[in-house]
Amino acid sequence: MTPAEQTTREQLAACYRLAAMHRFTDLIYTHITARVPGSEDHFLINPYGWRWEEITASSLVKIDTDGNKVDDSPHRVNPAGFTIHSAVHMHRHDAAWIMHTHTRAGVAVSCMEEGLLPLNQISLQFHNRVAYHDFEGIALDLEERDRIVADFGDQPVMILRNHGLIATGRSAAEMFSNMFYLERACEIQVAATSTGLPLRPVAEDIAARVHGQYVQMNEEDGDLALEWDAHLRSIEGLGTDYRG
Repeated sequence: MTPAEQTTREQLAACYRLAAMHRFTDLIYTHITARVPGSEDHFLINPYGWRWEEITASSLVKIDTDGNKVDDSPHRVNPAGFTIHSAVHMHRHDAAWIMHTHTRAGVAVSCMEEGLLPLNQISLQFHNRVAYHDFEGIALDLEERDRIVADFGDQPVMILRNHGLIATGRSAAEMFSNMFYLERACEIQVAATSTGLPLRPVAEDIAARVHGQYVQMNEEDGDLALEWDAHLRSIEGLGTDYRG
């Protein structure tokens, strides 16, 4: 194993532990995947049947674009669960990291006709950056991959209607940040709409300006790196066994 793959394994295991801590899990279902450095068709995925808080770097399984194991791991994988991930990994070089969730707030917003609304500062970082894909049933059909890719385009996140959320990133830090704040935006939207009071969406010109401010902060201040270090400290306070 190369040092680069070992680092990727540790960061992916950390993502699983963080997702478990923030209750983004769906028991043993859904996945977070990462492209193996130096390869275009090998990926790391969680062993099927493991809870996300159990994932370690060594337990991750290396698979190909069809979800078949390419290492000697004793663990099972769920090829059907890789359908969505493989579609994006195969066609988006920038999507080296992908996370798919079925959280309560995320699924709730996926059921709303309007999708994610520009209601608050957090949601505005995704202004004009959210893709949508209509529900076609449980993602078992490989032919659906082409339609997912077409709908995704070059956006960083997608709302699978009546299903859940997807976040991508060039790094673990970028992917996890995208999912963390997309989930927060969905939680706020569910809370706001549940009041039954009139909503006050942000005007288009202000929404575009705020999105630009987010982009500038990440590019100039290195906020993603600081954020990722803070995330790691939050789980390392509970132990570092995820690195094993």
